[in-house]
Amino acid sequence: MSINHDDLRPLPMRGLQVFEAAARLGSFTRAGDELGITQSAVSRQIGELEGRLGLRLFERSGPLVTLTRGGEILCERATRAISELRAGLAACRVAEGKSNIVTLSMLPSVAALWFAPRLEEFGKAHTGIDLRISASRHLVSFTAEGIDLAIRYGTGSWPGLAADFLASETVQPMCTPEYAARHGIDLPSDLLRATLIHPDTEEGWADWFAEAGVETGAIPSGPRFSDDTAALNAVLEHQAAFLGRSVLTDRDLASGRLIAPFGMVLEASYSYWLVYPPEAEASEACDSVRKWILEAFRTVSPVPLSGS
Repeated sequence: MSINHDDLRPLPMRGLQVFEAAARLGSFTRAGDELGITQSAVSRQIGELEGRLGLRLFERSGPLVTLTRGGEILCERATRAISELRAGLAACRVAEGKSNIVTLSMLPSVAALWFAPRLEEFGKAHTGIDLRISASRHLVSFTAEGIDLAIRYGTGSWPGLAADFLASETVQPMCTPEYAARHGIDLPSDLLRATLIHPDTEEGWADWFAEAGVETGAIPSGPRFSDDTAALNAVLEHQAAFLGRSVLTDRDLASGRLIAPFGMVLEASYSYWLVYPPEAEASEACDSVRKWILEAFRTVSPVPLSGS
């Protein structure tokens, strides 16, 4: 019997994982975002896999990519194999008594401002669950990074994943009472004299001033933070005003550390979602965490309006 030595070579698992993400998402850029690597790294992995197989998997037309017939055949099997691997990992956890471990991914700002204040509440409700928080700004890969559940901020469309709606939110100017008094912020136009932190969101100061009926010309320049936690800290130190997000500031507003001096709010373009691979639903621990998150988001306090 002759042996094909190519069959004995290790499977290019990383390349197959990258290929599956690119095929599922229809984009090298979106695959890179999901996997936490660059678009060029995705392209390189795909090129190496194509060289290994000796065939083209994608037709490329600028930023657009479409599967070839061979790519479609491989995609079907790669998707099935990765799903089986995920199920196998879950089964291993059960067999090794690790089925109580749940890894939850979220943005650093959500971890610091939404989850951390509820840590004791979660612990009392779920003493038997070993919850591990992965705080990261990149779009995680559930398989590669061992993530079970993720709280994401978006439109709810993540192909191949289940998504439960958690909450929408509003954005509006917020500052400390001390800052408002010191800078005489009584009318919306008074904010044009303040230090304004510019948000890392779709909605900006120009949108809010337009909603408030304030003619601005050029919006005053100001710092821009990539993370809401840092921006909030600057505001709480009486350094500036910012467009606060209702879900992340509910406790500071309720305590009076922050005020929202005006009633005009903007509806945020994005919402919060709990995202997970479908097989996570079979895990009792994951389902318990999922139900707790859904309930916890339902109790987020509404934003107090001006004068309330």
